[in-house]
Amino acid sequence: MNNEQHEQVGKALTLADVKTGEYCVIVRVTGHGSFRHRLLEMGFVRGEKVKVIRNAPLRDPIEYEIMGGHVSLRRIEASRVEVVPVSEEIANNYTFHGTVTEDTERILGHKGKRIHVALVGNPNCGKTSFFNHATGMREKVGNYSGVTVDSKLGYYKYQDYTIVIADLPGTYSLTEYTPEERYVREYIMEQHPDIVLDVVDASNLERNLFLTTQLIDMNVPMVMALNMYDELEKNGDQLDIDTLSELFGFPIIPTVSSRGTGIKEVMAKVVDLYENLEENTKHIHINYGTDLEKSIDIIKKDMLEHLDLSGAYSTRYLAIELLAGDKMISEMVGKFDDDGSVVKVADEQRKQIEKQYHEDAATIISGAKYGFVRGALLETFTQGGDRDKQPAYSVDKILTNRWLGFPILIFFLWFMFQMTFTLGAYPQAWLESFFGWLGDVITNVLPDGIVKDLLVDGIIAGVGGVCSFLPNILILFFFISILEDTGYMARAAFIMDKLMHRMGLHGKSFIPYIIGFGCSVPAIMATRTLENRKDRILTIITVPFMSCSARLPVYLLIISAFFTKHQGLVLTSIYLLGIVTAIITSLIVKKAAFQQERDQFVMELPPYRIPTFRNAVIHMWDKSVQYLKKMGTVILVATIIIWALEYFPQHSPQIDAYTAQIEQVEADETLDEATKTAQIKQLELDRSACQIENSYIGRFGKFVAPVFRPLGFDWQMGVSLITGFAAKEIVVSSMGVLYHSDAEADEHSMALQKSLQSHTWSSGPQMGQPVFTPWVAFGYMVFILLYFPCVAALTAVKRESNLKWMLFTAVYTTSVAWVAAFLVRVVSMVGG
Repeated sequence: MNNEQHEQVGKALTLADVKTGEYCVIVRVTGHGSFRHRLLEMGFVRGEKVKVIRNAPLRDPIEYEIMGGHVSLRRIEASRVEVVPVSEEIANNYTFHGTVTEDTERILGHKGKRIHVALVGNPNCGKTSFFNHATGMREKVGNYSGVTVDSKLGYYKYQDYTIVIADLPGTYSLTEYTPEERYVREYIMEQHPDIVLDVVDASNLERNLFLTTQLIDMNVPMVMALNMYDELEKNGDQLDIDTLSELFGFPIIPTVSSRGTGIKEVMAKVVDLYENLEENTKHIHINYGTDLEKSIDIIKKDMLEHLDLSGAYSTRYLAIELLAGDKMISEMVGKFDDDGSVVKVADEQRKQIEKQYHEDAATIISGAKYGFVRGALLETFTQGGDRDKQPAYSVDKILTNRWLGFPILIFFLWFMFQMTFTLGAYPQAWLESFFGWLGDVITNVLPDGIVKDLLVDGIIAGVGGVCSFLPNILILFFFISILEDTGYMARAAFIMDKLMHRMGLHGKSFIPYIIGFGCSVPAIMATRTLENRKDRILTIITVPFMSCSARLPVYLLIISAFFTKHQGLVLTSIYLLGIVTAIITSLIVKKAAFQQERDQFVMELPPYRIPTFRNAVIHMWDKSVQYLKKMGTVILVATIIIWALEYFPQHSPQIDAYTAQIEQVEADETLDEATKTAQIKQLELDRSACQIENSYIGRFGKFVAPVFRPLGFDWQMGVSLITGFAAKEIVVSSMGVLYHSDAEADEHSMALQKSLQSHTWSSGPQMGQPVFTPWVAFGYMVFILLYFPCVAALTAVKRESNLKWMLFTAVYTTSVAWVAAFLVRVVSMVGG
């Protein structure tokens, strides 16, 4: 670090001032509030050495190396961290005071054979991978924070015990900064699991063990799975596990969850601890030093005198959180504290500590926890090798490079969509041929009648048409899985943050956006990883503009029929339009509803890891099962209803008139066979068109046609859009039912495309002209992209926000879709 950087007049040196490649030492984190506490929990504590790795392509945010991990901050957040050069390295005020051991009576005797285990750990520690291997379930595993956004239950059989494992959201801490943190803390405090299984990333011990110190404070029975132990060994590091286990007071087992190594041993320890057979277990408290311990004891004593907590909560943990000023714990204790004496005592002790140390109590306690962790590792951990030469982050020199970062990101997205279209075309054609063959078989076997019409024109034309797009959707999910597993998803957020920040969104919103390309529901749930309420709401209401896989079958159908060139580019333009619309929406809503709120950015950049074939296949399998279930339920029922509305009524004066004409032609012996066949064929097509127009769905379509007519859409297109309210896949099945009249399509795989290409206006000034032109087709895809999300997505919006934002999303998206499609129509007319 240059002297001129340090010799700034009237201004302390901050982390934002340090140049790339240089080191510094943290003095303190300024400011107030939960974000400051998050920085402390991420390791930005006094005395910690930090290296500046690189700037994002737009020069903001900045990537830092701290405590063996990589964390990105915006410049404005980095400017709150005061530092000094390494040459002036300061001693931290937080020393290792060891632990205090309490003698606990071993409770012997018969217990039940069902053990409730809570799985807790930092994001990216391999917790969900551990869960999957232990339970045989197939939860999504991703190398970025926020994959698990709710608890999942699974079961592990060990001897005659049933171990019920709850996979809780990944969290760095148990404070009140994020919904995940609150959820995990409340789960442990309210559900009282028999054992807490703490999964720790062995390659990043110092930061991961901060959460462990909080669990120790909660006084819960614990077992630690020291996960990714193979990475620790590859780094040449050494850890005395027995000594660390003795110091912490609970068993520690090395594991490699990606391979299932060590899981059985962990479960054996869980059973031993549950049955009080684990000899090395002892009840410890972290010793926070004389001053803090004195305040904790005073608060704890007053709590025991005034509150009846019935042993449900650890009074020491509550005392520590009250001393730190945790608002939620204060509110919870206040419910038992009639006269407010406990909270008052805690406030007095907090003020006394802060006056003595010239720091807020939360900072002092966080520093003391890291002092404990550092001291424990000093006794048990030996680092081997040069961290700067580790390959886990080296590829970032290219992927997040100032000049190459954006082009590479755009290329990855384009490649994903191009491969989805190109590779998926082959199995798609095979499936379409299969359903075409199946329709022919049924046509030849069954006699004419309602059953044959239902099977051929309803179920096969509708469900079969949607099912043929399954390969494309699987390919899309495969690429999303690869982006998640490698850790590149977090880099995308890092690259995009400044751009998205200027447009009212958070860089981490890019992660739910990419997930939204697969399905809007998990994407909306993934917004829980955004700490700020404004960021969550803005991302929730804009995620539906990310084109989910359910819309993909419509795009593939339309693009294949009307865009013979640059198909990947057309598909990419649709996805980019969704992103642009989301950004514009965010700017509008931010200015209207959240003008006074600002977002903050801190995000871990996990090390790159090689994706496993097993995880990618599991992801694809799960999505295929979900897709096929939807085929056999919602889409099947909707297809049958649409077919019935299109099939009935079968008689009307106009239809009967065409039937009479057909009979006359058949009975006319003056016509030669070829002429008779041609006339009958034309009359049957006219009767079919008349029957559709006079059917129940035809009448409804004519009723709503004026709404869609300015967009260049006919009533069949309008009806297809309306049926998509339930699920977007139904749009294709609806079109398969409504456009089945092309008898000249000799290849069943192309039947619907040919029907769309040959479909003409049946009335009005454009009568006889094609309904679908490339411009109309593009406008139709734009409407599909932007309008009303499916019912499941709207339900997720309501669950993650409230009814007001759900209704806003439904009305706003549909309005935007109509306006956008209308603009496409206007451009097409102006351009001729």
